[in-house]
Amino acid sequence: MRTSGLDPKECKDLRVLAQFTAVYCRVHHEGPREPLSPREEWGTNIDLSRFQMCESCREFLDYAIERRLRCPLDPKPVCKHCRIHCYRPGHREKVRDVMRFSGKYLMKRGRLDLLWHYFF
Repeated sequence: MRTSGLDPKECKDLRVLAQFTAVYCRVHHEGPREPLSPREEWGTNIDLSRFQMCESCREFLDYAIERRLRCPLDPKPVCKHCRIHCYRPGHREKVRDVMRFSGKYLMKRGRLDLLWHYFF
């Protein structure tokens, strides 16, 4: 895993992943919510503190961020078009559910800018 800060594309990917996970969590889970604690390897150019989620979603997001940062491909393709499946069993299905649900949920509420991320 990288030890320096993140580039702009990685920051954008992680913000979208955190936003989608927070939306999924808000609709599907109850209980106390907190933001994911920042890690040193993220550097100072990303702030995920506004995305509140339950403990299980924080664990999932932490795992997904770790997998994203360990991606060996350069340039990194969109995960759905990737030839390497880096998520462990169970998590791959969960990230599909999170992306599928949250993408539709946000687009129905006017976030049409996410279409750009979906198609490109």
